[in-house]
Amino acid sequence: MNTWGTAAFDNDAAKMFIGEVLEDGTFALQEAYEVVLDPDTDFVAEEEGARAVAAAETLAAHLSGDTATIFDAALRDWLSGLQTGELEPMRELAGEALGRVAGPDSDLSEFWTNTEGGEVWFGNVARLREVLG
Repeated sequence: MNTWGTAAFDNDAAKMFIGEVLEDGTFALQEAYEVVLDPDTDFVAEEEGARAVAAAETLAAHLSGDTATIFDAALRDWLSGLQTGELEPMRELAGEALGRVAGPDSDLSEFWTNTEGGEVWFGNVARLREVLG
């Protein structure tokens, strides 16, 4: 996975995830969380973690109405077509997924722990967890 920044969509996996959301809709978000939370998975791979963070950023934008972190115009358009609160039932699942992605059994967490931008990345995840409650 190629990573070029600390924001949710600053990596190849997240950019590809946008296409999944545009094609599969809310199913893509749900799947991103469920893959990370699969009890048979001992360690969260970097790509799956990045998809879950991107899904959480998308959900947070929908719930808060603030799409400033969504730079893809097509994804913003998709979000604008949703009913208010339509994704609300995913809130708890997304929070749990972010906890796992930022935890000790995650490639993404391990990567950012040893990187200069790690504090910013972990801060972004903490912000998402706060928005998602």
